[in-house]
Amino acid sequence: MPRPNIILQLHRDLYSYAGSGGEYKNADNVIAETDAEGHQKARFIPVLAFQTAEAMDELCRQFLEAWNTDKIDRLLLIPMFILDFLCIHPFNDGNGRMSRLLSLLLYYKAGYIVGKYVSMEMLIEKTKETYYEALQASSTGWHENENSYEPFVKYYLGIMLKAYNEFESRVEHLKNRTLSKPERIKAMIDQKVGKITKKEIMDAHPDISKTTVERTLADLVKSEYIAKVGSGPATGYVKI
Repeated sequence: MPRPNIILQLHRDLYSYAGSGGEYKNADNVIAETDAEGHQKARFIPVLAFQTAEAMDELCRQFLEAWNTDKIDRLLLIPMFILDFLCIHPFNDGNGRMSRLLSLLLYYKAGYIVGKYVSMEMLIEKTKETYYEALQASSTGWHENENSYEPFVKYYLGIMLKAYNEFESRVEHLKNRTLSKPERIKAMIDQKVGKITKKEIMDAHPDISKTTVERTLADLVKSEYIAKVGSGPATGYVKI
């Protein structure tokens, strides 16, 4: 669980080869952004260096209390903790890495172990722009205790959903490897909500020839398992 000494130990381990880990920041830091003309401006001013240890103690205390009383769903509580951690910005360097490591460990503790199989850090990296927008939206008014956690929590829930969807796709892929090519096409149609196109099937299964895809679709239409909709490039198929 996130206690100050554990967080410091994790940061020390993270920077074990850099020689600068395991201590809170010794200078005030600023989260800045660069505009289109290359000018930097402060986006957020974190907790001052001399207040960091106290702020981290209080954050961990309140988090553990909320965790143990179970009044807030842990799927919501974890990103709220991470937002507060990022707003404190307790280290000179590595705050982002630490936040993602803490996220992963806390989700494990809460029983959500998808991060063992799908890189949540990679999912965050791929949606970095949305991540920063949510962080900015939820950090506004943080010092005055007037901020809204909702944008950041929603973003984190979206990342968790993406991770489980990707994991499900991988499991389906492994399960379908023993199926024949027509059976794999049919399985993909079964999983698809709404219209599916020939191109989608071929992109998902590059080892299946165009002829096999077309023949399988024609057979499924003939057996009234699916219906053909649209024409030309807009042609698609829906399950009946």
